[in-house]
Amino acid sequence: MGHLSTHVLDTMNGCPAAGMAVRLERVHADRVETVKTLQLNHDGRNDGGPLLNAQEMAVGRYRLVFAVAAYFRARGVVLPEPAFLDEVPIDFGIADAAGHYHVPLLASPWAYSTYRGS
Repeated sequence: MGHLSTHVLDTMNGCPAAGMAVRLERVHADRVETVKTLQLNHDGRNDGGPLLNAQEMAVGRYRLVFAVAAYFRARGVVLPEPAFLDEVPIDFGIADAAGHYHVPLLASPWAYSTYRGS
Protein backbone atom coordinates (compact mmCIF):
# COMPACT_ATOMS: atom_id res chain seq x y z
CA MET A 1 0.00 0.00 0.00
CA GLY A 2 1.53 3.28 -1.09
CA HIS A 3 2.00 6.40 0.95
CA LEU A 4 4.00 9.64 1.12
CA SER A 5 5.85 10.79 4.22
CA THR A 6 8.46 13.36 5.23
CA HIS A 7 10.83 14.02 8.12
CA VAL A 8 12.97 17.12 8.77
CA LEU A 9 16.17 17.27 10.78
CA ASP A 10 17.65 20.58 11.94
CA THR A 11 21.37 20.11 11.26
CA MET A 12 22.32 23.41 12.94
CA ASN A 13 21.01 22.25 16.31
CA GLY A 14 21.22 18.49 15.82
CA CYS A 15 17.53 17.77 16.43
CA PRO A 16 14.21 17.19 14.67
CA ALA A 17 12.70 20.40 13.21
CA ALA A 18 9.72 20.51 15.57
CA GLY A 19 7.19 23.15 14.59
CA MET A 20 8.41 23.70 11.02
CA ALA A 21 5.56 24.53 8.63
CA VAL A 22 5.29 22.36 5.51
CA ARG A 23 3.03 22.61 2.47
CA LEU A 24 2.32 19.71 0.08
CA GLU A 25 1.36 20.76 -3.44
CA ARG A 26 0.24 18.86 -6.54
CA VAL A 27 1.85 20.34 -9.65
CA HIS A 28 -0.41 20.21 -12.71
CA ALA A 29 0.54 21.40 -16.20
CA ASP A 30 -1.48 24.61 -15.79
CA ARG A 31 -1.68 25.16 -12.03
CA VAL A 32 -0.39 24.27 -8.57
CA GLU A 33 -2.87 22.90 -6.04
CA THR A 34 -2.23 22.98 -2.28
CA VAL A 35 -3.07 19.50 -1.00
CA LYS A 36 -2.15 19.87 2.66
CA THR A 37 -0.48 22.23 5.13
CA LEU A 38 0.95 21.06 8.42
CA GLN A 39 3.37 21.73 11.26
CA LEU A 40 5.89 19.06 12.15
CA ASN A 41 5.67 17.40 15.56
CA HIS A 42 8.39 16.96 18.22
CA ASP A 43 10.01 14.26 16.04
CA GLY A 44 10.06 16.43 12.88
CA ARG A 45 7.24 14.38 11.32
CA ASN A 46 3.55 14.81 10.50
CA ASP A 47 1.36 14.05 13.53
CA GLY A 48 -1.38 12.70 11.29
CA GLY A 49 0.75 9.95 9.74
CA PRO A 50 1.44 9.87 6.00
CA LEU A 51 0.98 13.06 3.99
CA LEU A 52 -0.84 10.93 1.43
CA ASN A 53 -2.30 7.56 2.39
CA ALA A 54 -2.91 4.62 0.05
CA GLN A 55 -6.30 5.98 -1.07
CA GLU A 56 -4.90 9.48 -1.77
CA MET A 57 -1.78 8.40 -3.66
CA ALA A 58 -1.81 9.24 -7.37
CA VAL A 59 0.82 9.25 -10.09
CA GLY A 60 1.99 12.80 -10.79
CA ARG A 61 4.25 15.71 -9.95
CA TYR A 62 4.36 17.03 -6.38
CA ARG A 63 6.17 19.68 -4.35
CA LEU A 64 6.94 19.88 -0.65
CA VAL A 65 7.65 23.43 0.55
CA PHE A 66 9.47 23.75 3.89
CA ALA A 67 9.40 27.09 5.79
CA VAL A 68 13.07 26.98 6.78
CA ALA A 69 13.72 30.68 7.59
CA ALA A 70 10.56 31.02 9.71
CA TYR A 71 11.52 27.88 11.65
CA PHE A 72 15.05 29.12 12.44
CA ARG A 73 13.84 32.62 13.30
CA ALA A 74 11.33 31.06 15.73
CA ARG A 75 14.30 29.27 17.35
CA GLY A 76 16.01 32.63 17.89
CA VAL A 77 18.48 32.47 15.01
CA VAL A 78 19.21 35.96 13.67
CA LEU A 79 18.98 35.78 9.89
CA PRO A 80 19.57 38.53 7.36
CA GLU A 81 16.65 39.99 5.41
CA PRO A 82 16.15 38.44 3.03
CA ALA A 83 17.29 35.11 4.46
CA PHE A 84 19.65 33.02 2.34
CA LEU A 85 17.12 30.17 2.45
CA ASP A 86 13.50 31.14 3.01
CA GLU A 87 11.19 28.41 1.77
CA VAL A 88 12.82 25.26 0.43
CA PRO A 89 10.80 23.61 -2.36
CA ILE A 90 11.44 20.00 -3.29
CA ASP A 91 9.84 18.90 -6.55
CA PHE A 92 9.45 15.16 -7.04
CA GLY A 93 7.40 12.68 -9.00
CA ILE A 94 5.28 9.75 -7.89
CA ALA A 95 5.49 7.14 -10.64
CA ASP A 96 4.01 4.24 -8.66
CA ALA A 97 0.90 5.01 -6.60
CA ALA A 98 1.42 1.74 -4.71
CA GLY A 99 4.96 2.71 -3.72
CA HIS A 100 6.32 4.18 -0.50
CA TYR A 101 7.78 7.65 -1.05
CA HIS A 102 9.66 9.19 1.88
CA VAL A 103 11.09 12.69 1.28
CA PRO A 104 13.34 13.71 4.18
CA LEU A 105 15.01 17.11 4.50
CA LEU A 106 18.21 17.95 6.37
CA ALA A 107 18.31 21.73 6.84
CA SER A 108 20.26 24.61 8.33
CA PRO A 109 19.84 28.34 7.58
CA TRP A 110 22.54 28.01 4.88
CA ALA A 111 22.23 24.53 3.37
CA TYR A 112 19.88 21.63 2.79
CA SER A 113 19.87 18.14 1.30
CA THR A 114 17.27 15.53 0.51
CA TYR A 115 17.01 12.03 -0.89
CA ARG A 116 14.39 9.37 -1.45
CA GLY A 117 14.25 7.62 1.90
CA SER A 118 12.79 4.32 2.93
